[in-house]
This record gives sequence, structure tokens and C-alpha cells, in this order.
Amino acid sequence: MKKVKAFQFKGILVILGCFLLIGAILFAERSGLSYREKAKKLTYLDADKVVTEETAIKTLKPTCLVLTDSSQANSTMAWIQFEQIFKDMKVGTDLVDVNHESIPDDLSDYETVVVLLSDLSPLKENVLKISDWVKEGGSAMFALTLQKDTYVSLIEQKLGIVSSGYTEAMVNSIYFDSGFLVGGGKAYKVTDGYESAWAVELSQRARVYAWADDTSGIPLIWEADYGNGKFVVDNFGFYEKAFRGFFAASYSLLTDVGVYPVINGSVFYLDDFPSPVPNGDGTYIKRDYGTSIADFYTNIWWPDMIALATAHNVQYTGVIIENYEDETDGETERQDDVQRFQYFGNMILHQGGELGYHGYNHQPLSLSDTDYGDALPYKTWTSFSAMEKAMKELMDFGKEMFPETTMSVYVPPSNVLSEAGRKLLGSLYPKIRTIASNYFSGDYAYVQEFEVAEDGIVEQPRIISGAIIDDYMQMAALSELNMHFVNTHFMHPDDLLDEDRGAALGWEKLKNRLDEYMTWLNEAAPALRNLTGSQLSGAIERYDALTVEKDITDKEVHLHLGNFYDQAYLMVRMNKGTPVRVTGGDLTQAAGNLYLLSAEQEDVYIEFE
Repeated sequence: MKKVKAFQFKGILVILGCFLLIGAILFAERSGLSYREKAKKLTYLDADKVVTEETAIKTLKPTCLVLTDSSQANSTMAWIQFEQIFKDMKVGTDLVDVNHESIPDDLSDYETVVVLLSDLSPLKENVLKISDWVKEGGSAMFALTLQKDTYVSLIEQKLGIVSSGYTEAMVNSIYFDSGFLVGGGKAYKVTDGYESAWAVELSQRARVYAWADDTSGIPLIWEADYGNGKFVVDNFGFYEKAFRGFFAASYSLLTDVGVYPVINGSVFYLDDFPSPVPNGDGTYIKRDYGTSIADFYTNIWWPDMIALATAHNVQYTGVIIENYEDETDGETERQDDVQRFQYFGNMILHQGGELGYHGYNHQPLSLSDTDYGDALPYKTWTSFSAMEKAMKELMDFGKEMFPETTMSVYVPPSNVLSEAGRKLLGSLYPKIRTIASNYFSGDYAYVQEFEVAEDGIVEQPRIISGAIIDDYMQMAALSELNMHFVNTHFMHPDDLLDEDRGAALGWEKLKNRLDEYMTWLNEAAPALRNLTGSQLSGAIERYDALTVEKDITDKEVHLHLGNFYDQAYLMVRMNKGTPVRVTGGDLTQAAGNLYLLSAEQEDVYIEFE
């Protein structure tokens, strides 16, 4: 009996100890005790070692001939996207505008030819020159939906087409083959689809990788061998930023081994967090939970967000708003209600996340030369000095709240940042090393590419937002997994206060939709690294500088990586052979014959059979 009592007493002590430990953690968080930042595995490069993409691409040897026609509107539109695609894939190009330039007589200096024309009539007999070059071992890609005419008819059988008409087919959704790209094996809806595909029937020798997901089954992406070479045809007809990844995947089909650098990183931002309790309509919070906005954030929304992060291994990057006052004269006042900041901020940090800057208030960094009109409900700052004082106050406040934490990421309020505001950040605040704004255009949006700017600041666009991932955002997310192997997402706590952002649906439905997106992301790209904002910027610095030279033999491909620092990631499509051994890195299958290469040194050797 005595032994049993002793055991029971020890059990009570263990339980009591657990409660005391939990209590100590909660006390530390709620009392604002400082959090000492842990060393990150992936960090920024030293400023003097950073090589920008603009510098890196100057060293590229042109291996791709690109044909455009400035008299064709869709050709001009497509080149806007392809120019950036080739920069990011580190493909050296020679550009010929066939409207007023001649195609080189000798194509043997090029590895690939990309034709950005729908109407091939300006090419005339050069259509046959290109097809003869392919027959001898070249690779050509027709990236725009072709219009049937005399010149297309000369080569359509060589493209794998056995039957065609003069009609175009509707594309409302696209089904991607599971072996073609990351996230394939299902259909994705197209926003504002239209009759954008050429209605064709292909021969059995054509290999189809995407088709219209309807009863027509119109092929949208395919390849066809011709002689010793290959044609690749894109037939979906959308030339927007949200479709870049599908062109990149198509281009990687052309050669025996297709290789291009990627970022490999996923970040989830929480804008306006931590911040004071925002103003807004808590009707739906009251409807569903019978509580205040402040209590809902603390007791329901935040525990749910932590649970999602734990389930999907996400580390949030929260960006601070000190107050929601709209004064823009530079007269600042220190926020004295600090408990929420320290509680939520320390929770993010303990969760493995990161904090950054959003604004002293929610007024974008714009001067009086910006006129928002009726588009945005914001004021402009009275002077450059006023903006400077506001930024200084925000940074001082952040240091006071979290003295042991380094903050380097700035997110513009509503993704709005004027030229004057950008100059302010780049010239006066060396601690700000990242600006995370928008990938797509919007009202006064500061639109970015994934790159390092001339002043050394990392431009890190956010691709999608909110808990309602609509069809356009889903397509863009899929595209960017295949263009840069990246995910960037942001949401606001006050999404629950705005009907336009889904408030009427209620938090339970919004939470489930966010969970569905995170689940899709994990299943589509299990090798994607979960990072914080600054870690992703470190990855962008390494990616931005990287160049690739490849040498292929019958048994091996040798990759030499220029501007290699310590780690790099690349997409490798093995169109010839199956990899059996890698020296200098590791390969992880991403889809079919598409692999993610983690390079550990500047020379990588992939043996195949």
C-alpha cells in the first residue's frame, strides 16, 4: 500500500510540474519577457558578396534564338513574359523581331529556337528553315496558339498534327499530366477563359502533357519528335504573369536535359500582426461566437492559426502596425498598450517565426504627388521628413518591444509604396533588407519580381492572399511552383471583418479553406522548404546570382554553377535517361522525369542510364 501511495504522489508532482511549466511559458509571453533569437540556418549573404541577376545574365552565352513580331499584339504581350522567364531561368537569348529584322542564316550556334508568333506568314520560307534545322537535331518551341494558314499547313504534320481546322476551342480549365509538372495530375480552372486554343487532333507520336479539361480534350501542351530533333507546342493562349511556370516547364522539354535555377521556399505572412485591435465590423464574429473582436483574436483565431502552422510545419512572418491613426505630419506618439504586441509577437517567435515592419500607422509611404482618388482610403504624408520620422518611430518601437530580435523585412501597407517611399527605405534604413509587396498589379501596388535590387534590397513579391484561394490565385500558385518553386502568401487578421474578404462565410469555413490550400501545397511540393521572410530573401539572393553551364555526354551531365555560394536549388528535367548517381548534390523526384536538385558545390555530375 505504501508503494502505491508513493507512486500516486509522484504522479501528482509530475502533473503539477507540467502545469507550472505551462504557467511559466504563458507568464513569459504575457509579461513581454524578451525572446532571444535563435540562429537561422539560412541567412542573408554579406552585402559585398551579393551578385544581382542583372549582373549575372550579362555573362550568359546566347543559346536560344527568340523570334517575335512587333506588329502582332499577342507576340509583344508574350515577349513581356518570356523576357523575364528567360532571365529567371538564366537562358541567354538573341532576339529577332521579324517585322524588321532577318533571321540568321546559320542556326547551328543555338540550342533552341522559341517562336513567339501566332501568324507565321512573316517567317515565309524560314518556317521550313527552322523545321529542317530541327530535323538535323535542333529543338523548337511554338509558344503561342497558332493560326492555321499556308505556312502553318507546311509544318503542322511535323508538329504531330494529323487533323486541324480554322476554329479555336474554349479553354475553361487545364488538366496537367502528373508527370509533367509539380502539382499535376488534376485540372485547374481558368478565370475568364475564352476560345484560345487551336482545335487540332494529334498523331500517336505526339506526347501530350496538358489538355482542355472538357469533352473536347483539345491538346494544350505537347511535344513531337521530328528527325533527330523535337518540337514543343503550347496551345493554351494565355500570356499573363500567372502562366509563366507552364511556359518554363514546356521549355524544359526541349533538350536532353533541361536545367534552371529555382528558389525553393514557402512563406506565410500575417500582415497587421501584431497590432492594436483593428476597427471594423465584428458582426460575423458576434454572430458565430458571441464575443468581441479582441477576445476572438486571442481565444479563437490565434489558437487556430497556431494549430494550422503546427499541422503544416509553417513559421509565420508577422509584420507590425504600431497604431491605426491616420496622422501623416510626422508627429508620432509611442504606443502604450503593449501587452498585445508582446504576447502575440513572442508567440510568433517561440513558434519559430519572425517579425518585420508594416507601418507606424497604415498610411502608405507616399507624398502629395500621389493621388489615390476614390481607389484607396488613404492620406499622403506631408513631407519626406514626416515619412522618415514615422519609420524611425516604428523601428524604435519594434526594438523596444523585441530587443533581442533582428527585423529586416518591410511590407508596404496595402502593398502601396511610392517612388519616394522606396527611395527612403533604400537610402536611410540599412537594417531593412527586404521589401515584400505584390507579384501582380493592383491599385497603386508596388509590383515586384523575385530579385535583388541595385541598392541591395531583396524584392520579395507575395503571390496570393487571404483564406479564399480563388481560381486565379490557385493557377498562379501552381505556376510559381513550376517557375520559381516558391510560395508566398499573406493574410490579415481583419479578413474576418470584411465581407469582400469572406467575413460572411465565417471563420470556420475560411479556416478550412486555408487548411485545404496548405494541404495541397504540402502534397504537391513536399520538398518545398518552409521559411520565414528573411530566410526566403537569403534564398532569393543565392538564386538570383546563379548561372548554369551544362555539358552532356552519353552517360553523364556536368553542371557548372556560376556565382555559387554555399547552397543552390535547380529544376532538372531528364528527357534522356534516368539518373542513377549524383556527385556534388542530391536529386529528389518532383514529378515524372522532373527532379529538384540540391547542389552542394559548384560542379555537379549526374550519371544516367
